Amino acid sequence: ITAPRVMHSYKISFGISLLAALINTFFGLILAWVLARYNFFGKRIIDALVDLPFALPTAVAGIALTALYAPQGWIGQYLAPLGIKIAFTPLGILIALVFVGLPFVVRTVEPILQDMERELEEAAASLGANRLQTFVQIILPSILPALLTGFAMSFARGLGEYGSVIFIAGNIPKVSEIVPLLIVIKLEQYDYAGATAIALVMLVASFILLFIINWLQKWAA
Repeated sequence: ITAPRVMHSYKISFGISLLAALINTFFGLILAWVLARYNFFGKRIIDALVDLPFALPTAVAGIALTALYAPQGWIGQYLAPLGIKIAFTPLGILIALVFVGLPFVVRTVEPILQDMERELEEAAASLGANRLQTFVQIILPSILPALLTGFAMSFARGLGEYGSVIFIAGNIPKVSEIVPLLIVIKLEQYDYAGATAIALVMLVASFILLFIINWLQKWAA
């Protein structure tokens, strides 16, 4: 579990999953706020698209993202002349994990925003609070447990994600190789001891994340 190749895969999986979870927390809060507080044309379509990663098979998501961001893809062909390479790099992994993890934050925070009493915000405004003060002192404390839960769930999903990542990652050792793929490679090489050792590390990390998620949910309740 301390081999250089394995250690690098830990950095890729844990580091990019953490970064994706932070991005999902920020943009997930914005999207949940828009869906909960505003009515606009196309809202139902956007609301349905949020759940798309839940229904879409991960392999299909990976193939679609690769087709979009490959050097000859719909989006990648415009980025390649600028020297921006997404597919087959850690950046591609980040995009895939943001795609699959965003719904966890949105669906965790949105119900809390919908159930919040608007009178609290109106009372804060009548007492002289500006919009930033109202958000920081009134709204944020109410949604913080749900926001942290969404962050933890997004992070956990990123750690265990396999299907959508292996296609866009390129799976280059010490560049874009994730831990779940390395476990599969060890199994294909009949290195069951190595696969078990690496899997044990991920299992412990998953248990810790589940403990944190359950604690956050209890705190929110």
